[in-house]
Parts: sequence; C-alpha cells; structure tokens
Amino acid sequence: MAMATEKNPGAHLPPPSLALLALELRAPWEFGAVLPAWPALRRAPAGDGHAVVVFPGLSANDASTAPLRRYLASLGYAVQGWDQGFNLGPREGVIDAARAQIERAADASGGKVSLIGWSLGGVYARELAKLHPEWVRGVITLGTPFAAHPRSTHAWRIYEFASGRSAHREHEENAELAAAPPVPTTSIYSRTDGIVAWQGSIQRPDHAQVENVEVFASHIGIGVNPSAWWAVADRLAQAEGAWKPFDRFGAWGVKGLLYPDPHRA
Repeated sequence: MAMATEKNPGAHLPPPSLALLALELRAPWEFGAVLPAWPALRRAPAGDGHAVVVFPGLSANDASTAPLRRYLASLGYAVQGWDQGFNLGPREGVIDAARAQIERAADASGGKVSLIGWSLGGVYARELAKLHPEWVRGVITLGTPFAAHPRSTHAWRIYEFASGRSAHREHEENAELAAAPPVPTTSIYSRTDGIVAWQGSIQRPDHAQVENVEVFASHIGIGVNPSAWWAVADRLAQAEGAWKPFDRFGAWGVKGLLYPDPHRA
C-alpha cells in the first residue's frame, strides 16, 4: 500500500475494520448514557449566549443533532440547525445558503458564530470558516474525515449516490481540505470509529489554536456521546481571544480516563 504524503496524510488509509464497523451498533447505548451522565454534563461551563450553528452528517438532517443542540441551548447558547433538510452533499446552493445563514446569525447576535459539524457537516464548518473567518469564532468537528481520501471511510458510496458526485474527483480537486481554518479549531474523534479511519480526523498543527480531542465513541453515536458533549461545551465556553488547549484531566482526574492522550503511539 502506498504511503501517505505530508500534503495529504490520510490519502491511502484503509477504512475501519469490519469488527469496528459492527461496533457501530453501540450508538443507542451512547445516547442512553446521557441520562446517568446528565448531572455531570450540567456542570459544564455556562454559555455566554453567542450563536452556534450545527451541521448534520451525510444523509442526516437536523433531527440527528437535536439532542446536542438542546443540551447546548440549556447551557445558554443561541443554537440553531442548518435548516436545509437532509445533508446530501455539497449540491448547488448548499454552501451559499449556509454562508447566508452564518452571516445572518452573526448580524443578529452582534458577534461571531461557533460552527459545529458532525462527519460531513464538519467539512462544511471548516470550509465556511476558511471563507469567512470574520464571522466565525471557532470550529468543532465530530468524526470528520477532512485529512483522508473518501475511500478511507465506509460511506463513500453513499456519498456518491446521495450527491451525484465522484468522491475521488472531488478529493483530487480539493487537496487543501486538510488545512485548518484560521480560527480556533477542534477535531473530536474516536479510534474506535467504525465508519471513518480515525487518522483522517487528525488535524495537523497549522497554527497554535488547533487541537485533536479523542473520545471513546462510535461514528454514528459521537454526536450523542456524553464525553463528546462535555468536550464541545468546554470548547464553546472559552472567551473569545482567550483560547487554551483542551485539558483532558481538568478538575476531575477521572476525565483522563475518558479522554485518552491523542499523541500516544
């Protein structure tokens, strides 16, 4: 198998094993863990009311992100979905509509907007932040394969069917997807992701406000996973202009067990 290059570090990664793919069936249990974790989740830092837009993954709609959005709203953020129905890929008008939404949210709030994207939705969030960093406070992605060839996932055929586009051709035409937006950017990922090769979610250190946060989660369940929710809330709560890397230990030593060292071999 060919080696990955520095420019495209995940280009030739194989997709996750069939064993990891089978473990995607644990996603309902991840959502079920929210209830016993709720007292801890409510201890996350309170929000400052700034606007947050959440983008769903491939073939999903705003219903998939509703639990996360309700949680963030309970912390005090002005949260909204992407309001474009099912995410069937970057079809004509999708990016323009998303750009207009972010501009409206920034104008209405009088400040910058945080963008959160699950899987393919994270690609939108990152690219929109590159186009308009003046509107974007920060970007958080959940299981987003921005640094790998589409065939490093088990979803590339679904992408081609839904979008009517060639995944390989788009990858060749968008070689800079792996580049970080010029704003604080957090990639939350899991080494037990059964859909996306986890290496494709590792952000290279393009600037000082870039980081990777590892959680124990499935791909289908990462957006409803309590550990991922805490990390999202922690990242959103940072004051604008006062970014610090995620502290995987924090106030509770047990958090070090929930967030493995992303730099380990």
